[in-house]
Amino acid sequence: MEYAEVTFTAYLSAAVISTLLTITYLYQFWHQQRGSAFAVAATINTFHLAAIALSFSNHHLTTNWLLFLECLHYNVWVLAIALSLRKHSKQQHFPRSLQILFGIGWPLTALIFVFALVNNKTIFALTPWFALSLAVISLVSVEQLYRYAASNDRQIKLLCMNLGAIFIYDIYLYTHGLIFQGIDPLLWQSRAAVAIATCLFMALGGLVPLQQSQRTANFNISRPIAFYTTSLIGVGLLITSLSLGGYYVRLYGGNWGTVIYSFVLVAAVMIIAMVFVSSSLRSRLSVLINKHLFRHKYDYRSEWLRIINYLAQPAEASEVNQRAFFAVASTTKAPGGAIWLLKQGFYEPVYQVNLPRVVDLQEEPADSLFCQAFLDLEWVYFPDSGDNEALSQNNHLLPYWARNFPNLWLIFPLIVGEELVGFMALTKPVDDTALTWEDLDLLKTIGRQIASYLKRHHQADQLAEGKQFDTYNKLVAFIIHDLNNLIAQQALMVKNAEKHKDNPAFVEDAIKTISNSVDRMNNLLKKLRRDESDLVKCLSMTEVVEVAVSECRRNNPQLTSSIEKGKYTLNADQVRLVMTITNFIKNALEATPTGGRVHVTLAYNNNRAVITIEDNGSGMDWDFIHNRLFKPFETTKSGKGMGIGVYLSREYISELGGSLNVMSTVGEGTTITISLPLNKMD
Repeated sequence: MEYAEVTFTAYLSAAVISTLLTITYLYQFWHQQRGSAFAVAATINTFHLAAIALSFSNHHLTTNWLLFLECLHYNVWVLAIALSLRKHSKQQHFPRSLQILFGIGWPLTALIFVFALVNNKTIFALTPWFALSLAVISLVSVEQLYRYAASNDRQIKLLCMNLGAIFIYDIYLYTHGLIFQGIDPLLWQSRAAVAIATCLFMALGGLVPLQQSQRTANFNISRPIAFYTTSLIGVGLLITSLSLGGYYVRLYGGNWGTVIYSFVLVAAVMIIAMVFVSSSLRSRLSVLINKHLFRHKYDYRSEWLRIINYLAQPAEASEVNQRAFFAVASTTKAPGGAIWLLKQGFYEPVYQVNLPRVVDLQEEPADSLFCQAFLDLEWVYFPDSGDNEALSQNNHLLPYWARNFPNLWLIFPLIVGEELVGFMALTKPVDDTALTWEDLDLLKTIGRQIASYLKRHHQADQLAEGKQFDTYNKLVAFIIHDLNNLIAQQALMVKNAEKHKDNPAFVEDAIKTISNSVDRMNNLLKKLRRDESDLVKCLSMTEVVEVAVSECRRNNPQLTSSIEKGKYTLNADQVRLVMTITNFIKNALEATPTGGRVHVTLAYNNNRAVITIEDNGSGMDWDFIHNRLFKPFETTKSGKGMGIGVYLSREYISELGGSLNVMSTVGEGTTITISLPLNKMD
């Protein structure tokens, strides 16, 4: 009695949920969102479930009528599926496969209807065969609809999934009945639960407004679900193997059976624990699942062709870094970031975009552990990796500036061969920022391509500079040749002047003038010689700065200085060192308008001389400082210079083992800081 009550309640509940499904389809039909076939099919399904419920009460129908409704509900679902398929595929006739199915299903249902009218029970023995055949036909129809129509309609795909679940369960139910010569009561009772769940999901799918405008309906298993499902399947297979092994050991193990089985069980538990505890094994399993159970995230062929075409387009020297950045940003959808390239033993920021003005991008030493991880491991830093140990294991190497970088997403290397050309930092994109193995592999591949692109342009710039220097050297050779001729002429004039002793005033003035010219030209020749080791002397740092300031102070009242006294020395060429300092002072004076201020400071700190040149002139922008200021033959002084003064000054500071830092703001001024190593004091 209890079984009948539970079954009655279950099927009655299924009929109520099916009524809700019918109302949903009627609502869609009323608003012309779906045809009437599904509403009819849902109605017949409701009557079918209600009839089964009544069969467990005092108002039950005859078995033939139940069998007729059983077959009828299969056929109406197939009819609704066929009409929907014809609508989505734009065919005027049913597919041939469905025509064959109709040729079997409807005559069979009509035959059962006739037997139900005459109340003939001879058909009852064939019930499982009839129902199984119709369930198979229905499942094939669902497969046809899923293949041809579900890709453009999410509700159709949801419908196919639920109808497929119903028909698969029915196939199992009737196959089990044929094997065991009778329908299992518990399976028949569970059929109501399947009906409740599937009808509920179909009704909710119809009530939720799903967009159907040219959007592909993709129901994909998430990677975490796939990972844990795969793990559970593996554990399940292991447990099944243990069960079979235990059964075998129990039959044939004899006295050693319990010992052997206990050993195998403990070993299996240890294997399971090792899989779940070991992060490396779980990481490898995750990568294996992502690579073999999911489609690739990127179309690598199109990505590769797009980047090649983008980088192959002609670009000005000032556009190279910008083009390299946006080639990466177009793939990663990163809104901003910066590029660092190797210069003078440091990785200097050469390009930035969409970053706040307050961001202070700093240099990174080439020998830092942060950069070494790029080269040794081709590592991609992901600062916001959370609890992901695989991605965050080297985050402790991140420099201080990276920790203050707003919305920093990742930093990846730019490598050519075995050389780290630089690295690139990207800010977080608007969409999902989770990284997979595909993202990392693609970033490394793009990084190598971008590095090759930047290095090629850098080598082209070096070649152009070399040609310019070659031209400059030829010009200098001609100048030296002319100067030698001039010196010879002037020397001859000095000798010939001895003949004009009768005019002492003329002779004395000529000798002084010519002698001074000879001295100046000889000094110039000394500066143009390659070997200048004889010019390097031990110099007083204080005197060098005082000489440089005094040379620039003539008719420049805005120049002030604060020079710390001390007996600090360094080994250098006095002329070149004074010229280096005066070059920066003169540039500051030229950039400072009348009434402005240029101040030179000399201080000593940790056995280093620190020279600071500050002005409140026009200033320079970030791009000019990093891409034009130290570029040879680049000058803003039209017709007044060759554009190599600042370049030569920086090179000489580097030769002395010093460093140069430039800080400037447009409209506010510039601060030049020169740091030079001093000789150790006795």
